[in-house]
Amino acid sequence: MSSIPGGHANTLEAELREMFGVDGCAGVRHVDLDIQDAPEGCDAGMIVLWRGGLPVGHLLRASDGECRIAPMATAQDSSVTTPVLDLPSASVVICTRDRPNELRRCLASLPRQTFPPEEIIVVDNASRGSETREVALAAGAIYVREDRPGLDIARNRGALRATSQIVAYTDDDVLLHPQWLERLVTAFDSPSIGAVTGLVLPAELATEAQRYFETFWSFGQGYTPRIFRAADFAASRHEVFPAWKIGAGASMAFRRDVFDHAGLFDERLDVGQAGCSGDSEYWYRLLANGYDCRYQPTSVAFHFHRRTMEGLAKQIYSYMRGHSAALLVQHERTGVKANLTQVLKWKPLWYLGRVRRRLLGRRVPEDHFLWQEIAGYASGILFYLRTRRG
Repeated sequence: MSSIPGGHANTLEAELREMFGVDGCAGVRHVDLDIQDAPEGCDAGMIVLWRGGLPVGHLLRASDGECRIAPMATAQDSSVTTPVLDLPSASVVICTRDRPNELRRCLASLPRQTFPPEEIIVVDNASRGSETREVALAAGAIYVREDRPGLDIARNRGALRATSQIVAYTDDDVLLHPQWLERLVTAFDSPSIGAVTGLVLPAELATEAQRYFETFWSFGQGYTPRIFRAADFAASRHEVFPAWKIGAGASMAFRRDVFDHAGLFDERLDVGQAGCSGDSEYWYRLLANGYDCRYQPTSVAFHFHRRTMEGLAKQIYSYMRGHSAALLVQHERTGVKANLTQVLKWKPLWYLGRVRRRLLGRRVPEDHFLWQEIAGYASGILFYLRTRRG
């Protein structure tokens, strides 16, 4: 596959359709600004704008009906870091459980990478059958079985198995742009950078649930690169550093040696345990240990959001359960009291305001899952109290 986009008006869409399969990327349209003008308004779903082979912005028909326009990246923002001839080696780790079809689709995007990984490690997190193993081996991946349920447990097993200088993680419900890994690895251009995350775009917006998620819970952090510096973290210990803005666990990479200095992922967090936030807690911990973290939106992955409102409700419950538990873990590990204040004071007051608004009859779309948010948040506190250390 050639780089996205190419030299003809339909090349971008054609190559993405090839990547996504026959059904294409329903509800998401990709426009190459090098060969056509930007649309004047929104489609029913999302329009992603590309220039020079890079995503630079989008227009989203939000679930509330509004047309939301993401700030466009400048030419300087969207420029690719100068390629390095001697890039460090990279291992790609995919943690999965009972989703062989999604895993097969994800693995199929790895042979197209412009920077081939040294090894691909599939960590099977207690799948019930043998199909996950068969899919992994058929793709030439290293298969590792982890019987203890928990995404962070599986991530740690992958980190311990990896032999490369960089350990990159993605999820089984993701497709990877051909230059995803190259641009992640190239972004490690300073010894101070311990982690790099990439831009995660929706693969499709075909259902109400997917549009709602992209409107209010999107993985994307914009089109402008950012460096989150340890020095800024140290200077703001009186408040909660928003590590969740660094990126998404569906597209992240680490120097292998950070695991030796900062430890492994906290196995109480994320899917299968607290529910979420194992990635953001680890970025927070790296900052506390003196490492910088970089968000590099030129590295692109495409995520298949949950298709049903029922599934989304469970996901949002888990997100808030993991969020409150992660804040308490951050306090436990670093002693930064702002995390404790956030959990026990500011976040409850914020929810109280939203509940009051709803009781007064002022319903807003972002409160659709308010009760699931609150229940998950409270459950995360209780989960932490049962699992706290020391």
